[in-house]
Amino acid sequence: MAAAVQDKPGLQGAGIDANRSLLSEQDAALVDALLEEGQAHLFAGWPPAGEADDAKRKLLDQLLHLDKNYAGGLRAYIKNARKLLHDSKEGVNPFEGCVPSVPEGEKLDFGSEHFRELERAGVAAAAGCAFVLVAGGLGERLGYSGIKVALPVESASGQCFLELYLKHILALGAKAGRALPLAIMTSDDTHVRTEALLKDNDYWGASADQVTLIKQEKVACLSDNDAHLALLDKEGAFEVQTKPHGHGDVHMLLHTSGLADKWQAEGFKWVCFFQDTNALVFRALPAAIGVSVAHDYDVNSLAVPRKAKESIGAITRLTHPDGRTITINVEYNQLDPLLRATTNPAGDVNDDTHYSPFPGNINQLVLKLSTYTAELHRHGGVIAEFVNPKYTDASKTTFKSSTRLECMMQDFPKNLPEGSKVGFTVVNQVWAAYSPVKNSPADAAAKGAGGNPSHSATSAELDWYETNCKMLQMLGATVDGPLPAQFNGLNDLQLWPRVTWTPLFACCWDDLEAKVAAENVRIGADSALVIEAPQARIKSLELKRGALIIRGSGPAGPAARRAARGEDAAGAEEGGEAGAGAAAAGVEGEVVVEDLSVENEGWEWAALGPDEGCAEEEYIRGFKVLRHGQKVI
Repeated sequence: MAAAVQDKPGLQGAGIDANRSLLSEQDAALVDALLEEGQAHLFAGWPPAGEADDAKRKLLDQLLHLDKNYAGGLRAYIKNARKLLHDSKEGVNPFEGCVPSVPEGEKLDFGSEHFRELERAGVAAAAGCAFVLVAGGLGERLGYSGIKVALPVESASGQCFLELYLKHILALGAKAGRALPLAIMTSDDTHVRTEALLKDNDYWGASADQVTLIKQEKVACLSDNDAHLALLDKEGAFEVQTKPHGHGDVHMLLHTSGLADKWQAEGFKWVCFFQDTNALVFRALPAAIGVSVAHDYDVNSLAVPRKAKESIGAITRLTHPDGRTITINVEYNQLDPLLRATTNPAGDVNDDTHYSPFPGNINQLVLKLSTYTAELHRHGGVIAEFVNPKYTDASKTTFKSSTRLECMMQDFPKNLPEGSKVGFTVVNQVWAAYSPVKNSPADAAAKGAGGNPSHSATSAELDWYETNCKMLQMLGATVDGPLPAQFNGLNDLQLWPRVTWTPLFACCWDDLEAKVAAENVRIGADSALVIEAPQARIKSLELKRGALIIRGSGPAGPAARRAARGEDAAGAEEGGEAGAGAAAAGVEGEVVVEDLSVENEGWEWAALGPDEGCAEEEYIRGFKVLRHGQKVI
């Protein structure tokens, strides 16, 4: 054990005075600070030195770890908690005196000429973009035992979320001729498995140094309004309860890891944040980057239309009594009373568009990197916190269970100085920008029955196909359907042809238009088209019924991989194989589909019976895919 430290008079807890000989100087400094903050209960049950010393050491090590991983240490955490718990008990309104209004921003129609102009600008600007994926969650609440980024996006190709995201970044990097970095915020639950998923798949063609994992730590739980740290409720326990601090920790981690500064030194100008299970984010993100460039936004929130009073946060400009303004996310349960008390007695209501004028926050952000790093240096990446205790009764004196301080990634603008440019980008068609996997089958069915989006694995997969089919339709293709479907208690679903392609084939509208002669393409309602070849070109195709897979000879040719990694893009591509009805022609490695007619038994999206055995991935969707027949090129 460490050398004894001189006792400080008056600071001994009920059990610490008999254990001072066990403390190092570092231990003693922290213990004394905790005692000064009224945390003597942490040590009150300690037996004399020589008994349970290993357990005491475990608690001391945990406290040191918690102290190290919170800006300002445990003392700052406790003081912040006392203030926030007091405000919660007293019902303090954080927006008292503020007047809400609709902020500046762009509302875009997916695929319109204006959208495509902004997307082109965003794709060009992506050469200066770094990317951040917040991926600290498991899929247990969904009925999936793995990490959420390992979930299949859809069943036709089986690509998982992390694969899809990384290939989008690779595709944008290939256009830029440089490697674009990706940071992934993990947690104790997901770190090892995320690392293994990347390594097992050879990073899907990226280089290992393109991807950096930054692990989020937990914070101490609080047992009461006096911010006493909560010990595990178990006899003989020498351990503080902990819970996640929230995805706002990503800002602190990007600062303390040095990544944000490194990216700026390497010439990057923007940093894009996105969530773990919204496959459609990259259908809208390049246009949002273009909006940031056009308006020179410091912060740009990619958003969607929201119905009035819908349970989703709203991007709102708040004007303080002294004239200061700030544009931030305001939770839906705060927006309505705020509007009623200030500008609109009716509260949060829909306008002529049948939506609220306040856009819906979906936690996808584009930040100007120079502004971002300056703010990180000013406040260390610490984001404004909140507390949400569940009280046992109206007196608000005791909690039903322990609580903790939390922070949210989208609250970053709260720290910005006056005059900062904060806006939004709305994609008017929700199906083209936002369809996350958030709810279990039971919860999704309940939400669907109530007329709300189910935000399930089922809806996310079907929305992916719908978006892809509508993109082809808007370019001139004939796409039949959709067919009616019912899965997992969700009625009135629309099952479009199961069309999917790798981002290495097309990551934007211009790519798709250049590689598919859409006016010469017809896809039947009960069909599946999977494009895995980065260099595929479709000149004419009639997919009457059935499944067609177009494969290249690798995840991306060597030149594409070199370009995505920022290496010399010169050199021959890997060759592809062509089947009957298609000819390999033009650039080496190109797979050209021309005058091809396909009809086979295809694939069936078969609804699961109530007691039917299946894999977890199938259970949370409510169907399994029966592959009766297919054609592979």
